[in-house]
Amino acid sequence: MERDGQQLSARPALETEGLRYLHVTVGSLLATYGWYIVFSCILLYVVFQKLSTRLRALRQRQLDRAAAAVEPDVVVKRQEALAAARLKMQEELNAQVEKHKEKLRQLEEQKRRQKIEMWDSMQEGKSYKGNARKPPEEDGPGPSTSSVLPKRKADRKPLRGSGYNPLSGEGGGTCSWRPGRRGPSSGG
Repeated sequence: MERDGQQLSARPALETEGLRYLHVTVGSLLATYGWYIVFSCILLYVVFQKLSTRLRALRQRQLDRAAAAVEPDVVVKRQEALAAARLKMQEELNAQVEKHKEKLRQLEEQKRRQKIEMWDSMQEGKSYKGNARKPPEEDGPGPSTSSVLPKRKADRKPLRGSGYNPLSGEGGGTCSWRPGRRGPSSGG
């Protein structure tokens, strides 16, 4: 029995010695390379997260491609919807073009009528300038294609007094121009 007792007491000593040895080696390893191990674990975690999201996205793309290849009727519906949208946009564009052509025709007709009126008034000996400055009748809002009529000279306010002459050097107020210095520049 004594032998069994020695064996029992010897085992815990060996186990504690093994634990001490493990504690010393692991402790010295962590003391020496601890920060490197921590940073490498963090780096591995971040890389794993990035790769897992990319792999999920790649798998999702493959599943989408497979679903699109499997369902040709969805592809056909999508193409039909795209063609219908293009056709609708083309019809709108054609309608705008027709409106623009009609406006151009009306403007040409109006110009032709004005020219005929000017010619008739010239034949009768009247001045045709009065007829040319009729205000255009606008059907709708928007910028006018006709030229803007200038104001009469009586309505305008003069910009400067009547005695102003820029070449005389007088009447300019306190502002006067002087030529710059001759010689080398003073910059460094």
